[in-house]
Amino acid sequence: MLRRLAAFNVFCLAACSLFFPALAAEEMFFKGKRLTVLINFEAAGPTDIEGRLFAKYLARNLDGQPAVIVQNMDGAGGLIGAQYLGEIAPKDGTVVGYLTGTAWRFASEPSRWRVDYRNYEFLASHASTTIHFARADVPPGLKEPADLARAQGLIAGGLNADASKDLRLRLGLDMLGVKYKYVTGYRSSPPARLALQRGEIHVYSESPPAYRSIVVPTLISTGIAIPLFIDEIDPSESAPSSPQLAGLDIPTFPQLYCKIKGAEPSGQLWEAYKTIFETNAALTRIVALPPKAPKAAIDAMRKGILSLASDTEFATEAMTMIGFVPDYKASADRADEIRKMLVVDPKIRDFIREYTKNAAGR
Repeated sequence: MLRRLAAFNVFCLAACSLFFPALAAEEMFFKGKRLTVLINFEAAGPTDIEGRLFAKYLARNLDGQPAVIVQNMDGAGGLIGAQYLGEIAPKDGTVVGYLTGTAWRFASEPSRWRVDYRNYEFLASHASTTIHFARADVPPGLKEPADLARAQGLIAGGLNADASKDLRLRLGLDMLGVKYKYVTGYRSSPPARLALQRGEIHVYSESPPAYRSIVVPTLISTGIAIPLFIDEIDPSESAPSSPQLAGLDIPTFPQLYCKIKGAEPSGQLWEAYKTIFETNAALTRIVALPPKAPKAAIDAMRKGILSLASDTEFATEAMTMIGFVPDYKASADRADEIRKMLVVDPKIRDFIREYTKNAAGR
């Protein structure tokens, strides 16, 4: 009898190992390991603020609760860190990228990526937008966003000529007919904000986390700067409805354009603006593992990210730090959805490429 019982137990254990191997591997994958969250922009920028919050609570929600450290790798508008993840970072699931600005950088010129971005193991993404603001002392003085149309000697600052938010800012100013000089090459937002504070540039752009936590208290509330417009393509008065923008009384670009020009935006510049917005806004933040990362790491990581949605402590700290709770899209089919979104109309892409080259002449 005892022999039969022992044999039955062995059979049950063997059966469990056959039917639930993926679950066991997923639950144990990060146990005793150290996970690095790679952020492709400098410390104290919007990606860093949000990425560190993500890293803190991801550690609590991963099975095995690994030690988590954050590594910043900025440069080239986020391209250096993003390419490092695909080319050099360990492929064993212990390095995950928290990436910004990569969707448009790839879609606009795939050939400069030595490792095809579509081969990365995309885990999650969340949408966002950009808020453009300017120094209030730009002649003859800016008191409200529509005053931008009368600005003289305006200097717009940015990270890189082909960065999505630089392009949207330039396209917006060009559509509004504002004359300006364009200065780019800042490695990340902190030095660009400092340049604006010093008066070296007059206009810059931030995503909501840094706008709320840094720009508002240091620049807007002090009267140094005023908000101009929010990147958006919906021309309706009710747009935008994102919780990231709750309580911010700032017009969208179509709303500001309509107030200044008396009509909705249209034409080739507008088509380019919409293409960049549609590609990059939905994929502002991308969470990804390197190509060929282990399936157990992918499954465990995705499970941990999905758990953030029900983590009340994460929600509370997010509201305190950045004024909204990031909504990570992390379904099993999200990777394929992201890959499809990384392809744009070649004609629009070629037009934007020429537009980018012309930035050097400003």
